[in-house]
Amino acid sequence: MTAARTYFEDIVVDRVQLTPAITVTEAHVAMYQGLTREVPLESSDVPDVLPLCMAIGLGWRVKDPPMVVQAFVGLDWKVMKELRVGDTMHSRSRIVSKRALRDGGLVVDERTILDQHGEVVQQGKFTFLVAKRQKEASA
Repeated sequence: MTAARTYFEDIVVDRVQLTPAITVTEAHVAMYQGLTREVPLESSDVPDVLPLCMAIGLGWRVKDPPMVVQAFVGLDWKVMKELRVGDTMHSRSRIVSKRALRDGGLVVDERTILDQHGEVVQQGKFTFLVAKRQKEASA
């Protein structure tokens, strides 16, 4: 049995997905700093990239199967507001466009990270090269 996957043909423009929420803890910050070796911040500060990393991880917990990404093409990202230890975050993604190529297609996914008050913390766009289904060989 193979795992379910989302191919280029399956992607629907304007489809919106919401991730579950997670509360950012000091342990999250410490693990991130241990991996990146970033200089520790003040005790309640969260490194700017950590919410993005956590949002990507939360994306694996949505009901739809993951896209068959062949390449990460681009990222346009902005930090709008600082997140603090103890804040609860979740993300919303929306497919804004897709363009077919020969063996795949470009997909632009707009992501927004929101805090527990529904305020935008970070937002931007990912561009992925997503595989098309392989055509069955003719006999």
